[in-house]
Amino acid sequence: MRIFLVNPSDVAFGVGVITPRWLYVLAAATPERYGDPVIVDETLESIDPERIQPGDVVGIGIHTANALRGYQVGKMARERGATVVYGGIHSTLYPDEAREQGHGHAVVKGDGDAAWGMVLDDCVKGELKPLYDGGRVNAGKFLPARWDLLPADRYMWASVQTVRGCPKHCSFCSVWRTDGQKPRQRTGNAVIEEIVQLRRLGYRFIALADDNFYPVTLKDIQLAERQGNEARVAELRAMREERFALMELLAQLPSDTILFTQITMEAAEDTAFLDAMRKARIKGALVGVEAVTPEGLKTVYKDFNLSGEDLVTRLRLFKEHGVHVLGSFIFGLASDRKETFDATADLAKRAELTFAQFVMMTPFPGTVDFERWEKTAEGKVPVVEGVPLTRYWLIPGHRRPKLYMPHPSMSADEIRMRTQGVWDNYYKLPEIWKRAKCVKSVKARLAFVFISKLYRQMYANTGIATDSARRKSANRWARLTGSICLRLFRSKPMPELAVPQLPETAIPATAGLTNIRM
Repeated sequence: MRIFLVNPSDVAFGVGVITPRWLYVLAAATPERYGDPVIVDETLESIDPERIQPGDVVGIGIHTANALRGYQVGKMARERGATVVYGGIHSTLYPDEAREQGHGHAVVKGDGDAAWGMVLDDCVKGELKPLYDGGRVNAGKFLPARWDLLPADRYMWASVQTVRGCPKHCSFCSVWRTDGQKPRQRTGNAVIEEIVQLRRLGYRFIALADDNFYPVTLKDIQLAERQGNEARVAELRAMREERFALMELLAQLPSDTILFTQITMEAAEDTAFLDAMRKARIKGALVGVEAVTPEGLKTVYKDFNLSGEDLVTRLRLFKEHGVHVLGSFIFGLASDRKETFDATADLAKRAELTFAQFVMMTPFPGTVDFERWEKTAEGKVPVVEGVPLTRYWLIPGHRRPKLYMPHPSMSADEIRMRTQGVWDNYYKLPEIWKRAKCVKSVKARLAFVFISKLYRQMYANTGIATDSARRKSANRWARLTGSICLRLFRSKPMPELAVPQLPETAIPATAGLTNIRM
């Protein structure tokens, strides 16, 4: 019996941008008695069906965007006599669909850290259950990934997770429902050991693959203090202290280390936290801006963000403290108008964002937006190739609409074209070259240009293109640019690198709290 772990994808670039960490966590969750699993990441190359034999176990992790491809892989594997097991966020939301559409023998809901070993044992005993609930594993039981199984020279960036869950409740996001609103935060020692392992392998660019690296805000602590909730105050301060302790460890990594994470804009209020990020070599962060107007922010339940000139000032604060921002914006909100597109591009430039992404509104399962859309569409859902639009992930990619929720003043095609126009505007060569001044040497500026072009190819052209020919063309360009960028990102292995240790003087329990604004 061989065990396969598959990350399905319709598009293979030959080179991966970021390591899919879950594959290597499940590899760690595979009991030694079953040997090392065969890891297949289809963003690199498609799976070879001939490798799968009767009696093998094929674990497939899916999210909504790759569910259809995952189901195709599962059907193929089952036809070849393998036992098929699904996991991932989409399987957690739709376990019955994974079994029916994906021909799965079993489904794992929630975290797989502990459940995966039980699945394999039951499979060997002939007692496989149709459903396993992995729940939400305590942070102390998160498994470190099996990075020793990484293929050589295939990924630009590595990834490490420091926290699961997010306390926010944005309408377009399912994380707070599937992973919980109570952040489960790993210790600094557990995180730094994984990062050192990756640096030893030659990775110096590492993504801290968190839903929110800033799980405790200053306002959270203020609110608990006003409520007189001493237990809550102590809990929040302890979590904050752990963040600073982690960043103290990260600061001891080699000076050429580059870290990137995802964070909410509220962190800009917390200058002590931003300064600790800079010291920790966290050079960049994805910040969900989403909308540039108060109406748009209210639509997505993100009115804790700012808008207009206040937004420009807030975003610039990140850069002033040494943290470059990848700003994320959503188009297709009910409050959007034709002028919103140019206004968004203009604001992104004035805010001096190093990178930006512009996505069209998609109602993902498990979100408030999806529930609202599904309820509104009840009884009048269009059908495409026999599939109701509210199950759009089951429709072949080239037949799916680009916008699912009707807009009050613009057509779907107009929104798509205007969104593509913003990408084109923001990633014109002269604009990229202006932003490249964030790095000093000519070589680094040229690298910045390559990376910007690659980002646009992989996340704009392959996603917004209206036909398969354009997607294939974008894929070819991404492959070419990706191979160049791979050489720019990688560094020499550091096999002797020691694991940093915290100094004997502990981080004060009030770390960075002197900047709280009442």
